[in-house]
Amino acid sequence: MSTIDPDLRIGAVQLAVGDLPRSVDFYERVLGLPLQSSEMTEVAQLGADPEHPTLELVGLRDATPPPAHSTGLFHVAWLHPTRAALADTVRRIASAGWPIDGAADHGVSEALYLSDPDGLGIEIYADRPRAVWERPPDGKGVRMVTLALDIEDLLAQWQEEPSARIAPGSGIGHVHLKVADVDRADAFYRDALGFEEQAQMPSAAFLAAGGYHHHIGLNSWQSRGAPTAPSSAPGLRRIDFELSGAPALEALARVVTDVAPAAVLGQDRDVLLVGDPDGQTLRFAHR
Repeated sequence: MSTIDPDLRIGAVQLAVGDLPRSVDFYERVLGLPLQSSEMTEVAQLGADPEHPTLELVGLRDATPPPAHSTGLFHVAWLHPTRAALADTVRRIASAGWPIDGAADHGVSEALYLSDPDGLGIEIYADRPRAVWERPPDGKGVRMVTLALDIEDLLAQWQEEPSARIAPGSGIGHVHLKVADVDRADAFYRDALGFEEQAQMPSAAFLAAGGYHHHIGLNSWQSRGAPTAPSSAPGLRRIDFELSGAPALEALARVVTDVAPAAVLGQDRDVLLVGDPDGQTLRFAHR
């Protein structure tokens, strides 16, 4: 079975939002993502690197709430380069008066959770060094846990006033999806795209490239057998993956075309568009 490029990374996501100026204010002021370009009635791009924005927001007209029982985004996870950078973001969120919904020590990482103005899930996290990640007895994948996070120790890493901007080097570490059938989605990301399964939990699976703990999370906790949310509802519209070069993109295109040809939405020499079993659009391009 072919594996996807180990140097894969998530370059950006596109989110549809109900009120574009409101969302721009949240992501810039609360999360700390600088606004890089904007057509305030239609689209805005934000991110720590002006040359490579990591978040594209598209405004919806006449937005409707997503159904409670539907597939789509569980959360976008913003990876910070250090614990101090994560603590800075936590302090910025708290200073803005925005609620944090939860926190956890996952063994491989320390994470906190919140929601944006449309209720779209966000994780902010920092990884522990790979050398200390616990492995299962067979050595395959990683052992992920959910334990109480020592928030006081984390916040002690940054005791200054919170900075206005997220730390340089921060970006999207993974995207977690709500799916109708975990086994079906897991098989697609594993067999058609070449991600490697790293961990499983009840009704959830985690897959990655290059031995990371996960680039893609899948769960059906709220979405087993559910349909896709309507296009009028805020949510995830696209995940942009970056591969190391043209040969890696060509290899992926050959595998997808062979294993799941109906999933290919479009292709040229520089971009491959793929639709997953739950209707999410995945864009693969090379650096």
